[in-house]
Amino acid sequence: RSVYDGEEHGRFMEKLEARIRNHDREIEKMCNFHYQGFVDSITELLKVRGEAQKLKNQVTDTNRKLQNEGKELIIAMEELKQCRLQQRNISATVDKLTLCLPVLEMYSKLREQMKSKRHYPALKTLEHLEHTYLPQVSHYRFCKIMVDNIPKLREEIKEVSMSDLKDFLESIRKHSDKIGETAMKQAQQQRNLDNIVSQHPRISGGKKSKKEVCASSDLEVKNTSPMSEQDSGILDVEDEDEDEEVPGAQDLVDFSPVYRCLHIYSVLGARETFENYYRKQRRKQARLVLQPPSNMHETLDGYRKYFNQIVGFFVVEDHILHTTQGLVNRAYIDELWEMALSKTIAALRTHSSYCSDPSLVLDLKNLIVLFADTLQGYGFPVNQLFDMLLEIQDQYSETLLKKWSGVFRNILDLDNYSPIPVANEEVYKKIVGQFPFQDAELEKQQFPKKFPFSEFVPKVYNQIKEFIYACLKFSEDLHLSSTEVDDMIRKSTNLLLTRTLSNCLQNVIKRKNVGLTELVQIIINTTHLEKSCKFLEEFITNITNVLPETVHTTKLYGTTTFKDARHAAEEEIYTNLNQKIDQFLQLADYDWMAMEPGSKASDYLVDLIGFLRSTFAVFTHLPGDVDVHSTMSGKVAQTACMSACKHLSTSLMQLLLEAEVRQLTLGALQQFNLDVEECER
Repeated sequence: RSVYDGEEHGRFMEKLEARIRNHDREIEKMCNFHYQGFVDSITELLKVRGEAQKLKNQVTDTNRKLQNEGKELIIAMEELKQCRLQQRNISATVDKLTLCLPVLEMYSKLREQMKSKRHYPALKTLEHLEHTYLPQVSHYRFCKIMVDNIPKLREEIKEVSMSDLKDFLESIRKHSDKIGETAMKQAQQQRNLDNIVSQHPRISGGKKSKKEVCASSDLEVKNTSPMSEQDSGILDVEDEDEDEEVPGAQDLVDFSPVYRCLHIYSVLGARETFENYYRKQRRKQARLVLQPPSNMHETLDGYRKYFNQIVGFFVVEDHILHTTQGLVNRAYIDELWEMALSKTIAALRTHSSYCSDPSLVLDLKNLIVLFADTLQGYGFPVNQLFDMLLEIQDQYSETLLKKWSGVFRNILDLDNYSPIPVANEEVYKKIVGQFPFQDAELEKQQFPKKFPFSEFVPKVYNQIKEFIYACLKFSEDLHLSSTEVDDMIRKSTNLLLTRTLSNCLQNVIKRKNVGLTELVQIIINTTHLEKSCKFLEEFITNITNVLPETVHTTKLYGTTTFKDARHAAEEEIYTNLNQKIDQFLQLADYDWMAMEPGSKASDYLVDLIGFLRSTFAVFTHLPGDVDVHSTMSGKVAQTACMSACKHLSTSLMQLLLEAEVRQLTLGALQQFNLDVEECER
């Protein structure tokens, strides 16, 4: 810049030219110094070129030889390369096949399991296939087909297992009565065993208790794996004799279809759907089971089949409750049981009311007790059933009263109303054994002799005892206290005495054409039956072990019954006599205008007095071996005599005062006076 600014350009160029010339001189000097070395180098280089040409020729020759020799090696190497490639491909193929084969094997196994209806194992296989094997080979086309088929297979398994469940439900619906029958047999055996043990405590080690039996059978069913291959249904069991071991109720049923279906639906995430379906179907079946047949009341078998089906239903549900986790729960079971109790009790109330045979009612009661005990053994509350049995007990008493009404009528109709003749000691002891009668005077008499009462006394007494036994039978196994049993028997017996027997006696007394002799005998008979009431009290006390002094003990009203019957008989005697007197008085034919009286009493009056004389002779000839009978017949005779005299005098007065008698003569009055004097005499 200073050169350009100072305008010294020319001068600068000169200096620069001079500088170049100096450098050129120095270069020339140096070249001259090294020229000889350069020439030497060129010479040597020329020599090397010749040697290099020789070497090139040698290398070319060697290369040609090497190429010729290496052709075979190259061919071998190509072959080796191809083999190695094939080997690598084979190895890769083997590896891929190693991954694919388990998938194909699992799929084949799945198909085989589906074919043989092993649905739960098939589902497990499907799970392994989907989550373990298929992801490793998912890029293959056949795997994609399998993946697409998996939902369809799941649905197929679901449908088939549901079909198995439906078959199972249908099967247990049909076989509920068999299951229930077996469970009730078990309960009966257990009760018999308990009775034996209570009588012979040392035998208690002999058999398993019901709880143990149930537990063992539960264990057997629990050990049946859900993988079980068996089909659904009820196992065949031959009918066995009563004394042979009855199979457990659960042993009759193969529950594996339920377990399989439950597991399958659980695995498929549809457990709630399955539970709802199962409960809904079982509710429907419960309603069918609880619907009694219309003719159930006709035979005991009708009731038995009804109970068997109910027991069978709840035995199955109880087992499902204890062997599955949550398929059914206690609330669901309790709800079903409440419904069953109300419907069963309503059905029993309705159908038992049609029953008029006491033996059938008693058998029904025993069946209901067995039904209740069976279900109680499975943990169901049965108090309502026992409460209902107390209602049936009232009905049983009514049917007994109807039956005994016929028995009493038959006894009274067939009786001859005459003292029982005794020809020898054997007959005497037999009658005394049947009826509590003791009389020192009669025992001293020689045979033949007579009891004061007629045959209906011991017969009626024994029938009253039979009635008490019949009442006692119903109270067995009802878990009642002795006091309750005693109270029940006494109330029923009171009804028998005050209503049934009383009505029968009244009917006999009131019937037409009953003779005075019969009426007097009825009075004697009822007196003896009245005295026997204290022995009936003792009889009831002995069988119930409740002392009559107990606060709540009901007293027997037999004394009142027999007193009423006796009074009715006495009244009937007086009424009969008065009716006879009226019949004679209808024959009276007074001539109220007669001028002269007759010489004797009127014929009708003489006949009337003759009839009364013979009638009172009946009272006189009554068995007077015992003072009480003489006194009793004497009192009846005296009262009858007073009643007859009073009635006759009133009737005679009425004859005089009749409206038709407008006037009468002294002669007529004298005749009437003769008749009155005859009566006095």
